[in-house]
Amino acid sequence: MSQYEAAFSPIAQSDPQKAFVIAQLGQSLDGRIATVTGASRYINGPAALDHLHRLRAEVDAVIVGVGTVIADDPQLTVRRVEGATPVRVIIDPHGRAPAEARCLTDGFGPVIRVTCETSSCAATSADVITLPLYGNAFDPHQIVAALMQRGLRRLLVEGGARTVSSFIAARALDRLHVLLAPIIIGSGKTGLNLPPISTLTHALRPRMQAHPLPGGDVLLDCDLRSTP
Repeated sequence: MSQYEAAFSPIAQSDPQKAFVIAQLGQSLDGRIATVTGASRYINGPAALDHLHRLRAEVDAVIVGVGTVIADDPQLTVRRVEGATPVRVIIDPHGRAPAEARCLTDGFGPVIRVTCETSSCAATSADVITLPLYGNAFDPHQIVAALMQRGLRRLLVEGGARTVSSFIAARALDRLHVLLAPIIIGSGKTGLNLPPISTLTHALRPRMQAHPLPGGDVLLDCDLRSTP
């Protein structure tokens, strides 16, 4: 097994009785995922996109926030590598996902919306999980548990930054793949925004392996289970 292939082994070797949650984040060297105008295509190169599609092919479901659906209209399918498209899951507390969104209309497989009981989509769609809101957000652990009840165990949290950050803050991730692109943007939206800490003793320090990819991107494979 090559060093790069080893980055996928935790998914395949995960405990079949437990959920395994991995997140992927593509960003610039200075931690930006978009410019000040929101432009983000394409910060990462082709090899990083191949990696993302490989991750999708390895999991049972891919999770995104509704903000990503509105801003980027992603398909969330497997196209660049061999493999099946996972179940697409949209975290959509207030039923904001556009009815014409590609992932809702392309017919490539099931789509689940995670929403609250008062949302309009709870009344109009059969593919819905309703959960309680805490403030204006869901508990990531409850999302994972609800998907596990549907037989969806291996989960990829793909975006956006707010969704990935919420899963990290809740300690609901096993693994984090950060794709660093050889580009400095200098301003714009940052990839991760976690609750503030007072000292570096509270910083997360996961075990990490770095894997250079063709074209200059670097995969940082972070084991979040190793953090105190």
